[in-house]
Amino acid sequence: MSIPLFNSIASWLLKKRYHQIELFLKYPEEVQEEVLRQLLEIAEDTEVGKRYEFESIGNYQTFQERVPIQSYEEIEPIIERTRRGEQNIFWPTSIKWFAKSSGTTNAKSKFIPVSAEALEDCHYKSGKDLLCLYLNNNENSQLFTGKSLRLGGSKELYEDNGSLFGDLSAILIDNMPLWAEFSSTPSNKVSLMSEWEHKLKAIIHESKQENVTSLAGVPSWMLVLLNDVIQETGKDHLFQVWENLEVYFHGGVSFNPYKEQYKKLLPRKSFQYYEIYNASEGFFAIQDRNGANDLLLMLDYGIFYEFIPMDEYGTEGQQAIPLWEVKIGKNYAIIITTNSGLWRYKIGDTIRFTSTNPYRIKVTGRTKHHINVFGEELIIENAEEALKSICKKTGAEIKDYTAGPIFMVGKEKGAHEWIIEFRRPPEDLDYFTELLDNALKSLNSDYEAKRYNNITLNLPSVHVARENLFYDWLKSNDKLGGQHKIPRLSNRRDYIEELLKMNG
Repeated sequence: MSIPLFNSIASWLLKKRYHQIELFLKYPEEVQEEVLRQLLEIAEDTEVGKRYEFESIGNYQTFQERVPIQSYEEIEPIIERTRRGEQNIFWPTSIKWFAKSSGTTNAKSKFIPVSAEALEDCHYKSGKDLLCLYLNNNENSQLFTGKSLRLGGSKELYEDNGSLFGDLSAILIDNMPLWAEFSSTPSNKVSLMSEWEHKLKAIIHESKQENVTSLAGVPSWMLVLLNDVIQETGKDHLFQVWENLEVYFHGGVSFNPYKEQYKKLLPRKSFQYYEIYNASEGFFAIQDRNGANDLLLMLDYGIFYEFIPMDEYGTEGQQAIPLWEVKIGKNYAIIITTNSGLWRYKIGDTIRFTSTNPYRIKVTGRTKHHINVFGEELIIENAEEALKSICKKTGAEIKDYTAGPIFMVGKEKGAHEWIIEFRRPPEDLDYFTELLDNALKSLNSDYEAKRYNNITLNLPSVHVARENLFYDWLKSNDKLGGQHKIPRLSNRRDYIEELLKMNG
């Protein structure tokens, strides 16, 4: 089969799915209610299903009243039993895959169950939908005339008592359908390499001669790879290496701090950026329009969604609400019930709805990744927007950053302490700090109130990180590559203290 013909057939097959997407766009409440009904019915004879009498749950209200909201720590015992070989505890089909995730707030590893249904009806379905939505918006795309350069955090899979665990991307690659493997680079062998620095060199060696038409991976790590490609090839930009590049599919961390750097590597106005929102627990949302800054919540992946308003989260009176009760502009913590047997599970992410017809969202941060030591409720979205605006004003470029509190001591006021690694530093750090403070005030009224006349908070303290500080910190913690992320905001000083020691 010729490459142009393959491109045409693949595009046609993927676009057919759009009619199903239109169904949940038109009937979102009904589709979500049907997802919940099916999940309860499938799992009614499991241990969890019998405990909460799934068989007699006939509507959302009963489900909400009967099944408790739970964190990983609360369900860890039944996950460990499944890892030791017991089955039919929280999901009826055999669970043999576990996505190992250390998260960024807890050093202890989490083992997220991944069922065969989740692989097929969530993770792989979402990959096809991402392409479907992109192709629907770009009818002249030549995506399948070349390959997708994928960059996962894929380490080898480990076996323990008959179950397999590892990075989610390793599980996905190990079970990847042939069509996806055929259209991807590098090879599975290279993708599954565990040593990050050797893996980068192998990816470049395998991929630089390919006709790469798309990129897929976490922005921070992809940027490292692409800069290495430029250095290795001696080219000025990536179109001199891969002239048919047309889109970058990205997710995992906010794209805002990296966007200007990507534009320099990819200096073509027609080049597209498409964002996704996924995690070990599932795939949740996809950018569905060219140039959009929000994501379409995907409602038919075997995931039932609930949301807790962040102004109630963690309180005795917190109340989860279904999708059809959310409001635009409010910050919510996500609760999911999935086809891997997670029941009313706190995933730890926060989102804000930009639209309810259809349901579109923006990821705003993590429930544990904010600074609220002084009542300022600073979230990652505030930080990203502030840094983006002041980089435009100062010409600075940020590679990585983190921030935490300076606690009050005696009569000393508190403050926020930032460590920022610049690709291009500002000419005047004091001016940069002043702009950062003002930007945060304009974005967050609680922060502004605490900063008024230095009533609670002093001006932020900003440290310039030495080159590769964050890379070295991740390496020292065995967290190079893939889904590993720099903790952006924290209520504690652990990360700040470790980084300051390494900064010299």
